[in-house]
Amino acid sequence: MKTKSQQALLKQNRSYACTGKIWIECDKEKFFGPGPVDLLRNINETGSISKAAVAMGISYKKAWDLINQMNANAKRPLVISKSGGEQGGGSTITDDAKLLIAYYIELRKRFLSFLEKETKELIFHFG
Repeated sequence: MKTKSQQALLKQNRSYACTGKIWIECDKEKFFGPGPVDLLRNINETGSISKAAVAMGISYKKAWDLINQMNANAKRPLVISKSGGEQGGGSTITDDAKLLIAYYIELRKRFLSFLEKETKELIFHFG
């Protein structure tokens, strides 16, 4: 039951929601989240870091910075790139990267479910 102080705190006819983004951190620094997931997915689809960067609207340098950070913080590389040559270069993501992407997607689903539950609680208590 709502107490008197909890009633009608939120304005009617407004849309309230608990929101947020979730990141996996390493040593208190962002390690894996929405950007890295998108980058890895784009590399997997295109086979190219530069094409992945263009698809995301980020610079090639930014893409490489993300890759270097991910690779430095993982036990094994998440992205492997090959230099050019007769067959041309290219990049691939590792099986470890695919596992981490799958884990993050499930983590995000659980997080969104949590936020949805908390939004309902917010509205119940203060709506």
